[in-house]
Amino acid sequence: MIAAVVLFWASLAALAWTHVLYPALVVGAARLRRRPVACDDTYRPSVAVIVTAYNEEAAIERRLENLRSLDYPQELLELVVTSDASTDRTEALAEAAGARVIRNPRGGKVAAQNAAVRATGAEVVAFSDANATWAPDALRALVRNLADPAVAYVCGRLQLEAPDGSNKEGVYWRYELLVREAESRLGSITAGNGAIYALRRADYVEVDPRFGHDLALPYLLVQRGRRAVYEPEALARERPTPTNETEYRRKVRMLEHAWLIVLRGRMLRGQPPGYLLALLSHRHLRYASGLLHLVLLGSSLALLGHGALYAVFLGLQLGVLAAALAGVGLARYYVLVTWATVVALWNCLRRGVPATWAPQREELA
Repeated sequence: MIAAVVLFWASLAALAWTHVLYPALVVGAARLRRRPVACDDTYRPSVAVIVTAYNEEAAIERRLENLRSLDYPQELLELVVTSDASTDRTEALAEAAGARVIRNPRGGKVAAQNAAVRATGAEVVAFSDANATWAPDALRALVRNLADPAVAYVCGRLQLEAPDGSNKEGVYWRYELLVREAESRLGSITAGNGAIYALRRADYVEVDPRFGHDLALPYLLVQRGRRAVYEPEALARERPTPTNETEYRRKVRMLEHAWLIVLRGRMLRGQPPGYLLALLSHRHLRYASGLLHLVLLGSSLALLGHGALYAVFLGLQLGVLAAALAGVGLARYYVLVTWATVVALWNCLRRGVPATWAPQREELA
């Protein structure tokens, strides 16, 4: 009985903290105290924009055309396509479009990125996906943050769009960006996104190919005494996955890498206190949400009949599950993504995490 009560309140408190209380705290704190970035709109370093590709013949020409149209001095811009042993026409099309092509043995996205960074002498390396589209001023908005010597990494804003170009950002993504912007104002973000980010080549860290830059680079650079910041004016666009079910499969793949970093990446070692709290609150507890929900559900069942409060929380949980099964949008999304954290952990422990990946070929129209 006592164990069930402890588990109930501990899991409930952890879920409330990671999903509600921590976001409210960090957003409120960012309004009271900011650590500004010394941006310089005239800062123009040489930049290598690196696009990692595996069998992206359908997208690579459009991607390079978009990058050629950036409002940035062309003499300072190098376009690099690093191919993870593509077997289609990706490499030939990229060469014909004027990009520098680096051919790699099949080793995964991070291994291909590492090879591209070694091959360029640009002051700044910027990264993007083949299916993203950057706004004309996106690169200028990114690099102006790197004029601040304290900043090593800057991530732009990913906007999700429907096929007709209308904004398709979901509730979760808007919520996530709000927290990310607040963390950046206070010091450093806890994760970026693969569609648009940049760092000085001198600050680049080669990570385990099974990890991934989105989660690994920010915390590694903070460990080195630097900042990882968010620039909302550096805009990239992508189409979201078409259904909650495809988003679930994508989340499982992403969270497998996240769990590997949490378990083996030594994220918490040597971190400043505020950033340590952010990592525990926004990353570790968030990834543990599925396990926490299972504990909360099990303890609620065990305590049924021992007080109205436990019955109420059990009813709320069963109501959310019923809404998800009925296809109610937000409930279904939350349940699927939360369950993805459990499946991803199981996959990580059971079979490990592969370094290689393949582009998603879902029909988005």
